[in-house]
Amino acid sequence: MTNLATLIDRNAAFAPAKTALRFEGAAISYAEFSAMIARAAHTLRVDHGVLPGDRVAVLATNHPAYLALLYACARLGAILLPLNWRLAAPELRYILEHAEARLCFVEPAFAATLTEAAPDVPALLLDIPKGSADAEGPGTLEDPLLLVYTSGTTGRPKGALLRQEALFHNAVMSHHLHGMTSEDQILSALPFFHVGGLNIQTTPALQAGATVTIHPRFAPDTALEAIARDRPTLFLTVPAVIRALLAAPGWADADLSSLRAISTGSEPVHQALIDAVTARRVPLLQVYGATESCPIAVYTRLGGDLSRGTSTGLPGLLCEAKVADDTGRELPHGTPGEVLLRGRNLFSGYWRDEVATAACTIDGWYHTGDIATRDADGYFTVHDRKKNMIISGGENIYPAELERVLLEHPDVAEAAVLGAPDPKWQEVPVAFLVLRAGCIADAEGVRAHVAARLARFKVPRDVIFTDALPRTALGKVRHFELRPLVGTQA
Repeated sequence: MTNLATLIDRNAAFAPAKTALRFEGAAISYAEFSAMIARAAHTLRVDHGVLPGDRVAVLATNHPAYLALLYACARLGAILLPLNWRLAAPELRYILEHAEARLCFVEPAFAATLTEAAPDVPALLLDIPKGSADAEGPGTLEDPLLLVYTSGTTGRPKGALLRQEALFHNAVMSHHLHGMTSEDQILSALPFFHVGGLNIQTTPALQAGATVTIHPRFAPDTALEAIARDRPTLFLTVPAVIRALLAAPGWADADLSSLRAISTGSEPVHQALIDAVTARRVPLLQVYGATESCPIAVYTRLGGDLSRGTSTGLPGLLCEAKVADDTGRELPHGTPGEVLLRGRNLFSGYWRDEVATAACTIDGWYHTGDIATRDADGYFTVHDRKKNMIISGGENIYPAELERVLLEHPDVAEAAVLGAPDPKWQEVPVAFLVLRAGCIADAEGVRAHVAARLARFKVPRDVIFTDALPRTALGKVRHFELRPLVGTQA
């Protein structure tokens, strides 16, 4: 195999008429998708002078052309730069300038934003024109393929560079965790500008010769209708998507019988969400990883042990993982520590940031910044981000644990917990809460709710009510935007 585009060509050779992609009522066969990739490669190389290593940006919702450009870049040894279409023009400007994008394919709805962000970057409509094709190219599995900027929950995003081989190894692990074959039907609704939406099911499915139904973006009613109509066997979510599905009027009566499993990741999953999905007789698989791991690293497996509640599973088939102390020494089971990862699915570094790369990659291990425990059988449970951990009077408080209890309050819709400096205890927890529509709650009532369930030192010192929490596209809270408010409203 020369590069990842070769896999599409081989699947097209074996089953040319097999549907590779479905999009807005149209079906694209593997033969047609292979030809689309070849035309895209020709367009990039001949019409726009794209060379190996050049960055090709995309600012668009999910679309077949998005995937064609990915594999065309693989053929040419170029690098795809997926852009988050939810970002403001100044945020996009930073990424495009930092990555030095050669050109950008854009969906018409975002053309004005792109012009404002980077008027000097050549803009092309997201389209693969008819015409000549490049069936071969210099790209190899050793070449970088994806430059994905992290979601920026702590400030300026960093560009994680992923090689083609990282996607290949990641796909092997997806096949393992899902039991995925060419017979599967994938419903893909999470954004392709994140490695989760692109690489947990979508690119692995195309590597396996399966069929992917693409939704431009997630909408709960649309997703439930598609599950009933298109009969997908696998569907990828994040906890925010699960909550939206549970709140949809059609959830209770939705026909989910085609689904072999629903997968989820991006943040710890509360037991209530697991119970709500499994009550519909659909297994819920958990995937743990990061942008830097492509993202699959640790997972529960379809047909495996799903009885361990919120555990995110075992290290993947092709990825090593351990729970370690600050020196990198592996800790005994039950002891909290940082998750370290090693494998060919890992990124090759941050784009033009050797300092940040060296800070998180030590002796071949990527330090994730996530705190987890490992049980006696090796199963991981991820608790929180290391930098989110609150140390109060020498005791460790994991905000995710406190947030879980806060969300059990009947009037609380959303919760985020941060640490505030304290002269006596070093830090104390502060809770930011969004109430359910029409509900009224007070700080003392919330504190009493927590005190009945957790140790006294974990009860939030202050409770701040707000209309909304700042979140990333995948629903993660942007804690750095809340931090300046700690103490200002107490």
